[in-house]
Amino acid sequence: MPRLALYALIVCVLSVAAAVVSFVQGSWLGIVWILLAGLSSNMTWYYARRGRAARNGSVTG
Repeated sequence: MPRLALYALIVCVLSVAAAVVSFVQGSWLGIVWILLAGLSSNMTWYYARRGRAARNGSVTG
């Protein structure tokens, strides 16, 4: 797994944990954490697929 994909995955897991803590405490700030988790999840998939394509030699663009 490429390094950027790993970092994005770590951010995703931490933001989900922060969202759970926020909602348990009764704060609506958890919505921001959920949005960040979605963004970092998409980044994880993008960088993982890009790394897999680079290994297979089918890099375009």
